[in-house]
Amino acid sequence: MNEFIDKFSEALEKEASEIDSNDKFRDYEEWDSLAVLSVIAMIKQNYGITIPRKEFDSLLTVEDLHNYISANKG
Repeated sequence: MNEFIDKFSEALEKEASEIDSNDKFRDYEEWDSLAVLSVIAMIKQNYGITIPRKEFDSLLTVEDLHNYISANKG
């Protein structure tokens, strides 16, 4: 989880220490349409997973994102 939070924080240009796994990431001040694209691109680049937008939109917390990646890694 810590590795994911580090990569997630880089994509958002936010300090990793300000991110908790239970946070609703859409509530972050940094969250906007560019952040969506950055996070989706980071997941594809680092984990080789393309999350369909509809599924991405259903994920609420940082932990939800991490769990989705864990469940869908090759």
